[in-house]
Parts: sequence; C-alpha cells; structure tokens
Amino acid sequence: MSFMQKTDALSGIAPGSPRSAMQAPALPAALVLLLAAGAGLGVASLYYSQPMLGVLGADIGAPGQAVGWVPTLTQLGYALGILLLAPLGDRFDRRRIILAKATALVGSLLLAAVAPSIGVLLAASLAIGITATLAQDIVPAAATLAPAAHRGKVVGTVMTGLLLGILLSRVVSGFVAEHFGWRTVFVAAAASVAAMGLATWRGLPRFQPTTQLPYVQLLASLATLWQRHPGLRRATLAQGLLSVGFSAFWSTLAVMLHGAPFHLGSTAAGAFGLAGAAGALAAPLAGRLADRRGPELVTRLGAGLAALSFAAMALAPWMGPTAQLCLLVVCAIGFDLGVQAALIAHQTLVYGIDPGARSRLNAVLMAGMFTGMATGAALGSLLLAQWGWMGVALLATAASLAALAVRLWAPARAA
Repeated sequence: MSFMQKTDALSGIAPGSPRSAMQAPALPAALVLLLAAGAGLGVASLYYSQPMLGVLGADIGAPGQAVGWVPTLTQLGYALGILLLAPLGDRFDRRRIILAKATALVGSLLLAAVAPSIGVLLAASLAIGITATLAQDIVPAAATLAPAAHRGKVVGTVMTGLLLGILLSRVVSGFVAEHFGWRTVFVAAAASVAAMGLATWRGLPRFQPTTQLPYVQLLASLATLWQRHPGLRRATLAQGLLSVGFSAFWSTLAVMLHGAPFHLGSTAAGAFGLAGAAGALAAPLAGRLADRRGPELVTRLGAGLAALSFAAMALAPWMGPTAQLCLLVVCAIGFDLGVQAALIAHQTLVYGIDPGARSRLNAVLMAGMFTGMATGAALGSLLLAQWGWMGVALLATAASLAALAVRLWAPARAA
C-alpha cells in the first residue's frame, strides 16, 4: 500500500476518489525539502567538472580535446542511465533504487577524485552520469507522494531544487577548484551525496510498484509509449533541442573565459551559475502559468525566450570585454529561464499521459533531454575551436528556433 493509500485508509476515504484527492493532506515540508535537496545534489554531480576543465586539464596533463570528453561522457552516461535504469521505478520500490544509486554515485565521485590519468577520469565521468540518475527517481517519487491537489506545487519545488543543483554546482566547483584543487571538489561532492543518502534512508517512505513487467518488457514498453503518444514525442524532441544550446553554452564557457580577452579563472566561470540560478528561481512561476493558461503556451514562450537570448550573444564580438560579460550574464538569465520553464511545462504534459507509467515517461523525456545535452557539449567544443564563440551562439540559436518550430507545429497538426 502506498503512502497516499495509507493516508486514505486511515481516514476512511476511498483511495483514488475525488474526495480523497481534495482532502488528502499536503506533504510535510521536511519531506519536500529532502526530495528537493536529493534531486539537486544528485544532478549537481553532472556539472561539477564544467567550470574547472581548464584547471583540470593542466593538472592531469591532458589536451583540451580529451578533457572536453569529460562533460560529454557524463551527459551520455546520464542519458544511458535514464533509459536503462529509470524505468525500474515503476517495477520496484523507488526508495531502494535511490539508496542503491546514491551508494554507487559516492564511489564514482571518489574514483574521479583519485583518478591518476585522463582515461580513469573519463571512465569515472561515465559512471557518475549513470548513477546520478537517482535525481530522475526522486522527481516521479515526489509526483507519487503528493496528493493531486498539491502535486504541481510539490513537483515544482522539487524541480527548483534540481535546477538549482545544476546551476549552483558550477559556482561551488569553480570556487573550490581554484582555491583548494579540483580533486577536492569530487571529494566534497561524494560527502554531500553520502549525507543525502543517509537522510533518504531515514526519511523517505517505501513505494508500491505499479507494474510487474519483467525488465526486458519494461524497456520494450518505452518504445510502445513513444509510438503511442505523439505528445511525448513532441515534448522529448523540443526539450532535447533546447538542451543542445543550453549545454553548448555551459560546456564551453570556462574555456572561452580562460582565453583572450578575459583571462578569467574557474571561479569566474562558476559564478555565472548565479545568473542561471536567477532564471531557475523564476521557473516555478512558469508552473503556475501552465496551470492557468496551459503548458502548451509555456513551452512556446520558453523556447522563444531561449532563442532570443542566444541570438543576442552574437552581438558580443562588437563589444568591449566588460560589455561582453554583462551581455553574457543577461543572456544566461534569459535562456536559463526559458529552458527551465519549457522543461516544467513539458513534464506537466508528460506526467498527465499515464500516471501508472510516470517513471518510464520521465525516462523517455529525460533521455532525449540529456542526449541533447551530450550533443551540445560535443558540438559546442568543436565549434568553439573552429569558429570561436560566434559558432556556439549560432548553434544554440538554431537549436532553440527548431524547438520553437516543434511547439508551434504541434497545435497546427492537432487542429
């Protein structure tokens, strides 16, 4: 029996009834905070490396092209872990899955901390990506625990924690790497995940599986869901395209700031995460707008804002260094808000398709998103080396405009 079913049984209300949904109590604030912190600390592990790539490469004696594979393999590992592991949340107790992944993530982070060569670090990066998918077990867990009347608010709060983990991880890692060394970043990350795992073991309830499908059939059902639901395909494609530009910017920012005319260290690159955090904090407003005006409108507004922000970066070559930095900060706030608003709206659309398959639906959406992330990281590094910052800005703009076209095309097709 699930957490919500127990609540209904104790109060004498039929589980799943409209009265149950309306009268079910809100989740305790401490539990919502635990879920938000767990999602944030888990996904932050993907991004600690980005602001310190310049420092890391010089210390470990690896060329820039090889170091560029660190964020790429991390994102690919995350996409792979989502496809192969996240669907298990519908088949087994999510609490056990989260604890197992937390343990494996601690080991992967410690391996990165002691890596003697770029080869070992790349292997650890792939493992970090796979095990950090515990964040994608926590979000469906929040949607399951929350009563229907409070689900949007709870999921929005947990997503805010996740988004802040993505953005503030760069601030922390940039500062720590410059003052205490890049290996210290991974050690501290392992300690934080271990503490989160202990709190989860003590505070998170158990979950009842929603399917008894064997593992192979569970994975096969992902293709069935993809074929059956056009809304899932559109959401995955649009969010994946937005992620290409998002990742291209963040994966190349540290390298770009390290060179002329800025000559800034990892602390400065990490500080840009504060600009992105401003956009993420405003993202819950997108959730409220989606409730009032519909998520379709929010997806289009988010994609349009991202495209406009990325296009504005093309003005940088005609500005002085200080003006360029100010422009980058403003654009980072804009495109982060756009991308995160679109993500929340896409999750609202996808979670409403089939409540019994939330983990699998989320797996498809997030696999598409982080495939876009990995593609953006790889293409961004290539374009920065070949055509400079203008190449990165053009890639991000084109990808965001393509995402907007997908969202604009969808209503026309439906009509």
